[in-house]
Amino acid sequence: MPVAVATDSTAYLPEPPTDRATAGAGARPTVVPLTVVLGGVQGLEGIEVSPADVSRAMTGRRIAVSTSRPAPEQFAAAYRRLFDLGASGIVSVHLSAELSGTVDAATLAAAEFGDRVTVIDSRSTGMGLGFPALVATSAAADGADLARVAQATREAIGRTFSFFYVDTLEFLRRGGRINAAEALLGTALSVKPILHVRDGRIAVRDKVRTASRGLARLVDLAVAAAGDSAVDVAVHHLAAPQRAEALAEALAVRLGDRLHDRHITEAGAVVGAHAGPGLACVVVHRRP
Repeated sequence: MPVAVATDSTAYLPEPPTDRATAGAGARPTVVPLTVVLGGVQGLEGIEVSPADVSRAMTGRRIAVSTSRPAPEQFAAAYRRLFDLGASGIVSVHLSAELSGTVDAATLAAAEFGDRVTVIDSRSTGMGLGFPALVATSAAADGADLARVAQATREAIGRTFSFFYVDTLEFLRRGGRINAAEALLGTALSVKPILHVRDGRIAVRDKVRTASRGLARLVDLAVAAAGDSAVDVAVHHLAAPQRAEALAEALAVRLGDRLHDRHITEAGAVVGAHAGPGLACVVVHRRP
């Protein structure tokens, strides 16, 4: 029986592709949603709370926005459903444990099923998580066993790089995802921060003076991360579709024939709640 793959709602997966090499003949991971709290009202990301809801809360009425991990029972219920459907094992890959307790919750749930569930920390989020999850589904669809699917997932994590631009570090500081000293870098003299995910944490990578220079720097960093490899690229944004389109076009020109698949998706409520409107993110996945 096939190995199943689970992930969480911060993967921000694109629409199902038709290319079997990308996602295993249409196979998709099972997604367990995180919770977003808007003004004290809870909702499930991607089901009850949309990116637009978060953007309005942060820019309009300034409603308090927070997020929380899924409960272990949510994962346990998802695993039970997959086993009931005939899965022989499950690879469950999630956003960085440095950013959320989601991996801990999944690990607690997995204990109920012994060695039939392997939980993996992607050390990232967005398509930094999504690309490894899609690689896992492809390996599972090709008949790999649990150990080989887990290995393919870990290898994909090592080939995936995330860079992003935010208009301000204030939202990341409020959510505890970046420290106060780094947040000061984004306010002094109107410096615009370029961030990356390093060892599972969000860190300042570069500083520029304007948004246009920030977006150009994202392209440079993405091209450098690609090297000479064929790559898949994802561009995320929050309430900034024109930025995302401009980034995607620039990347297509710079990467040329090395660019295999390109996705543009709006960041979901959880990442949006911490990054703020104006977010622009590029995720590069080197193909093996």
